[in-house]
This record gives sequence, structure tokens and C-alpha cells, in this order.
Amino acid sequence: MKLKQILLITAISSTTAIASVWLYTSYIQKPLVNIQSNGKIPANYAGFFDGKSANTSIDFTQASQTSVQAVVHIKTKISAQKISNGLPNRQRGNGFFDDLFDPFFEFGPQVMPEQRASGSGVLISDDGYIVTNNHVISDQKGGIAEEITVTLHNKKIFKARLIGKDPSSDLAVLKIDATELPYLLYGNSDNVKLGQWVLAIGYPLTLETTVTAGIVSAKGRTIGINERQMSPTSPDDNKVSAVESFIQTDAAVNQGNSGGALVNVTGELIGINSAILAPNGTYAGYSFAIPVNIAKKIVNDLIQFGDVKRGYLGITFIPIEEENQKAVTKAGVTDKQGVFVESTPTDGAANEAGIKRGDVILKINSNPVASGLEMSGQIAQFKPGDKIPVTYFRNGKEVVTTVTLKDSPGKKTELAANNIGEKLGATLENLSKTKATASNLEGGVLVKTIQQGGRLSKTRMEDGFVITGVNGRRIISVEELSKLLTNVYGTVRLEGIYIGYEGTYAYPLNLNE
Repeated sequence: MKLKQILLITAISSTTAIASVWLYTSYIQKPLVNIQSNGKIPANYAGFFDGKSANTSIDFTQASQTSVQAVVHIKTKISAQKISNGLPNRQRGNGFFDDLFDPFFEFGPQVMPEQRASGSGVLISDDGYIVTNNHVISDQKGGIAEEITVTLHNKKIFKARLIGKDPSSDLAVLKIDATELPYLLYGNSDNVKLGQWVLAIGYPLTLETTVTAGIVSAKGRTIGINERQMSPTSPDDNKVSAVESFIQTDAAVNQGNSGGALVNVTGELIGINSAILAPNGTYAGYSFAIPVNIAKKIVNDLIQFGDVKRGYLGITFIPIEEENQKAVTKAGVTDKQGVFVESTPTDGAANEAGIKRGDVILKINSNPVASGLEMSGQIAQFKPGDKIPVTYFRNGKEVVTTVTLKDSPGKKTELAANNIGEKLGATLENLSKTKATASNLEGGVLVKTIQQGGRLSKTRMEDGFVITGVNGRRIISVEELSKLLTNVYGTVRLEGIYIGYEGTYAYPLNLNE
């Protein structure tokens, strides 16, 4: 190739490159630069910091050093005992969501040897009151462990006595005889924000005091775990609903963290660590804490009265969130979530305030609610006689009314033990031991035949269904099913299996029809 040709090609290439850069900067890049070139923030800008620099300098040392002084190690002992059906079911764990309680020993198929277990607790007063989880001090049969000891951060050991417990919220209060103890101040869990830094303090895996950090990844979580520790044979438990409105975090926690503290960066108590996401039985990155605004009301009641003084709104709702949201949308609420009101007993607080079937509860005390459990979590902060604003949707409009909470939920549908089958419209019998063992069940209720026109015929349930739970609470006999449904009203969820088929099934049953 001749030199002239090479020079010509080089000249053309250079000219083309310069022209391309000029065209890009003049006609293409310029409009993009002008989008934010004036330094002003557009009105629709989703500004994270409103144009200001974010403060990324966060120091956890002071909050950590303060908090560890007030978090205690709780150890329990349960004596050896004979059992009739092999391994008892853990009241909380289900292989997916699990508690943070840490048994030291396994136990055999017919005799349960002495058990020693470990959890955490939080000092809330200088004279020795401690808040922890109910399942930490439980004997796994609805009672409490025979022996409870508390070890402080300074290694001093005390015998603890139970002041009160509340299975529906999974909280308990202990007392040790000591004075001038360090304790944590209550924060305000309603002010907790997504992305906020938090610290989890406890005694995981029988280790010494451990601090981990993470962020708040969700609020108002309901995971159905508290239902499983409420005994279906207890009349008192049947009168209340499980209370769940967890703060979800990604602070690393493990078994043994149960009852420990969740604090903010200023060292204020904002939650009690209670459960972990454990699809394989181990921590999978998410943990759940009871908000302190729920905990402090329940704790104060337990200390003052020995039990919880509950205020009741007095409505029935759909427990299955997907079905609830369908009803909410059908009622005309398309831009937000809420709780569809199925009924309001005439002697209940909601009915007296003018709320009726078909309304959609949007807010409780100005806080949005998206499910029945979330609504129960808001109500749990109040006692009978308290007046709270309730926002509901009716006929295309939002209405705010003041409800005076009552000390009972209102009239209930009673299903006696001797006519449970008649009331449900089905022939029921206890699942035989042979079939239960073959299906890896402790027991259940076999729905032998379903009568046309009965309550069960209005579900999609078929003959041969085995009922093993109601709203997440295990049942193994017709008698237990009857006791569970006695004093219950509204819609419940029947859970179970079909023998010979894989998977579990759930059917909503309206007891008011």
C-alpha cells in the first residue's frame, strides 16, 4: 500500500472520530446533562437524602457496651418423665420458622430424660424484673420448667421465679432477688424504620454474651408461630387470638437468642428476639422480634395483675391473608390493604361504634393494618376501656370512629363436644393409630362423610380429609377439635391431609353461617 493511501485512510479515520465526538456532545449528551445540571431537585424526585449528604458514620460501641450489661442468660431444667407417644412435638418449631430456644440434649422414643435448655432475657428494672419469651421457660406441655436460673453479665447466678406468662404473645416475666441492677430503657417500636440499624444481644448456642448488627428488613410480620404454643385444651387460650406483629431483621441470631434484646443504636430496647427463619433447622438470614410497644403493655399487666388485661375490638375476620385481600378488593379498596369485617357481634365494641359487616378496617390508632393478626397486634397495646380511633372503608369513603374497647370479644358460636359433627355437617371420627402412624401423624380427625347443606359442604373439602390443625394449632382427636372450636366465631382455617396423597391442604370454614 502506498504512503499516500495510508495517509488518506488515517486522515479520514481521524476526521470521522472527531466528528462523532462532536455530534455526541452537542446533540446526544447535552439533554441528559441538562436533566440535573441546574442542581435543583425535581418535585417528583424520590430523594433519599433530600439533596443532603447521608451520615454514614455509625458507632455501635456505646449501645453494645450498655446493652450487654442488662441482657441475662436463662437456663432451665425439666426432670425426666415417661411419655406415651414417643417424641413430643416442639410447641414452636415447625422446620421453617423456628424459635431460638436451645436444648442441650436429645431424648428417646419412650422416656424423656432430664432436659436442660438455654435462652436469654432482658432486665427492665433495677430490682430484678426480667422479660423473656414464654417458650424459654416452658416445660413444652403448657406449664413452666421446674427450675429456672439467671446468670448476669457479671457471672452472678440467681434463682428466678415466674411472675406471669402470656402464650398468645410468647412473653413471660421473671423476677430475681437483687437490687441496683443495670437495665434497658424502653424505646418506641412504632418509630422503627426500614433500613434502620439494630443490634441483637443474647446468648446464642450457649456462648457468652454476643452482639450482632443488622438492619430492619420489614415491620408488622405475621408468621403464625405463636398459634402453635397456645394449648387447644385450655379454655383461657380459646378466648384470645395469637398476637403477632414482628420486627424482621437480618441481624445474625441463633438458638439461645430467644428472649434477648433488640436495641437501636442509642441502646434503647425496641424488641424481644423471638424466632428465626429456619427452613433447614438453622438460621437462614432473618429473625423476628416482638415490638417493645406490644411487650411493655403485656409485661406491665403481668407484673401488676399476674395476667393480661386485653381490650377487644369485637369483629370476625378472614384469617387467610389471600382470601382476606380478595374480600378487601371486592369491597372496593383497590389502592391499599386492610381487614375485611365478616361480622360484628351485637354486644361487641366495634358494633357499638357503628362498624358492620362489609366494612374494611384500614387503620388502628392511625397505624395501617393489612391482616387480622396485624390488627390484633395493634389492639394488644390497649386495655379494656381504652378509646382508640379506628379508620374503616365503606361505600367508597374512609370513616374514622372512636371505639371503646371491651373486656370480651362479644357473642360466640358454641360447638358442644357431643354434637360437633352435627354442627359441622359431617360424620367425624378419630384417626386410627395404624393410619396415623403410617402417615407420620400423632393423630387427627377423619372426616368420614360430608352432608349436603352442612357447613363443611360449603368448603371444597372432600370425604376422607384428615383434620390435623385449626388456624395453625395442632389437634389429634374429635374432642380436641370440639374444644378448640368452642367459643370461636367467624372464619377459621382447617388444615390437614388426604391419606395417600402428598402435601397439606387448608379450607376456610365460616362458623357464622
